[in-house]
Amino acid sequence: MYTIDEKFMLLAIKEAEKSAALDEVPVGAVVVKDGKVIAKGHNLREKTKDPTSHAEIVAIRKACKKLGSWRLEDCTMYVTIEPCSMCAGTLLWTRIKKIVYGAKDLKGGAIESSFRLFESKTINHHPELVGGVLEEKCSIIMSSFFKNKRQK
Repeated sequence: MYTIDEKFMLLAIKEAEKSAALDEVPVGAVVVKDGKVIAKGHNLREKTKDPTSHAEIVAIRKACKKLGSWRLEDCTMYVTIEPCSMCAGTLLWTRIKKIVYGAKDLKGGAIESSFRLFESKTINHHPELVGGVLEEKCSIIMSSFFKNKRQK
């Protein structure tokens, strides 16, 4: 039986698999409000030639459009990998309620790994943070992708 966080993380994992199928770094994101998915996204940097096309940003743009607001105050972001500084910063500005992520990003994670954005006392928003949800599954997707890249 899966928890609510695991249930939505499984959907984010499906988004990450879409990225991998496009030969994009396999990261997936889902935005949930009131227990319902309102937006999904996966990495599209290579396809769009846009460095801001991270899974989180894609999902945030869709969620904001759907809600007709830049505020995601009553929403939760589920993402397979710890958000980078760009994505964490964007989530800060959306005033998102909660961020749930799977695996840590030791090289670029901005929640607990290489930078701890939300520990800053000078920022005006501190969402609930939950890491390690289905961490092993999320890590395997990423490590398998790069292992396959190295073998080509």
